[in-house]
Amino acid sequence: MLIKNATLITWETKNRILADHAVVIKGDRIQDFGPAGEMAAKYNDTEIVDARGQYVMPGNICAHTHFYGAYARGMAIPGAAPKAFPEILQKLWWPLDRSLDEESIRYSILPCLVDAIRHGTTTLIDHHASPNAIDGSLDILADEVDRSGLRAVLCYEVTDRDGREKAQLGIAENIRFQKKLLANPNPRLAASFGLHASLTLSDSTLEACRQAAAAGEGFHIHTAEHEADEDDSMQKSGTRVIDRLEKHGILGSRTITAHGVHFDAREIEILKDTGTWLSHQPRSNMNNGVGVAPIESMLRSGVKVCLGNDGFSNAMWEEWKSAYLVHKVHHRDPRRMSGYDIQQIAVYNNAALANVFFPSAPIGKMVPGAFADLILVDYRPNTPLTVENLPWHILFGFQPGMITSTIAGGRILMRDRQLTTLDEEEIAAKSREIAPKVWDRYQIEVAKLNA
Repeated sequence: MLIKNATLITWETKNRILADHAVVIKGDRIQDFGPAGEMAAKYNDTEIVDARGQYVMPGNICAHTHFYGAYARGMAIPGAAPKAFPEILQKLWWPLDRSLDEESIRYSILPCLVDAIRHGTTTLIDHHASPNAIDGSLDILADEVDRSGLRAVLCYEVTDRDGREKAQLGIAENIRFQKKLLANPNPRLAASFGLHASLTLSDSTLEACRQAAAAGEGFHIHTAEHEADEDDSMQKSGTRVIDRLEKHGILGSRTITAHGVHFDAREIEILKDTGTWLSHQPRSNMNNGVGVAPIESMLRSGVKVCLGNDGFSNAMWEEWKSAYLVHKVHHRDPRRMSGYDIQQIAVYNNAALANVFFPSAPIGKMVPGAFADLILVDYRPNTPLTVENLPWHILFGFQPGMITSTIAGGRILMRDRQLTTLDEEEIAAKSREIAPKVWDRYQIEVAKLNA
């Protein structure tokens, strides 16, 4: 495939913007790119895709999401609104994840994959929970990711909140799925080991997870999203969350900690020293009223900060904008959170994290040999667009609806805004049919809590 008549944004370490260029894809990799005429002469027997002057750039990456949250959209929480994050967990998320069965797991991920393709997010790192349908749940997700053509890292959220037996089933599901991928590798699928959060994990379960995981295996866990997580850790262990996780061997260069809103200086230092990743989700943090994570302090300390969405839409440029704005209003200082910081987090750090799980080729950058995960963006700037001002064009000019085509692993998943791998209408119709059943089961779970 040769994509011609394009302006390339390469996202190399030293980014370049190259007008009137073409990019050549062979298999699932970028084979070459260069001036359009030169590429057309060199690869004259190749399928042609005309970009018609659009920008062509690597696809977006999401460092932390929850596919299973799709059925929360439009669902009213019974009774008074939750007054704090622990109540949001108890009134919304925990009854909802208990309401999922195999069918609703499938039709929760599918709308999210449609959303990702439409909004140019080609790699997603998910964190799944379905306490009444644990065994095989990651296979359901994997099958649909594979069908969609996207790239994803999957795990099951281990927790003690549903009892010891289900905690053990969660551990088993992570291990089973990891072994399955080792036996049958898929270049677009990878596995992590999911943990909910310190506040729902006992010492014995944390130790069981560490013992079950392969040597050097990393984890994916929520950390200090609310003060309750820190308070619980102090009561259980006399230490803060990150200290407790370090003690149990959970941290490291393959571990993702999500949120970190209430870390102290020592926790940040431990993250840096252990090479642990931190994923920032500003839209979710604002929605839950949990506060604003000290992201700039983490960056200055050398923590590898990434950007996720926590189950919000997979329009990652919206997450860029939220991150850029919330830190300014929180500190009442327009100098806070530079566009370059957002670029570092969302582009370079997210790509480095994705490469941990997909190490066979560069990802998130346009270089020969990199994975061919690309998007076409119909953006017509009214001011000059340069490498130096690109972050601000993305923040104030780019819109998710400008993405016209999405390619992952060299395969076109959306061409001129028409999806090629998923039937969006069928998925939406079937999901609407299933949603009332999920909501009915949710009401039953809520009634149990209130009994």
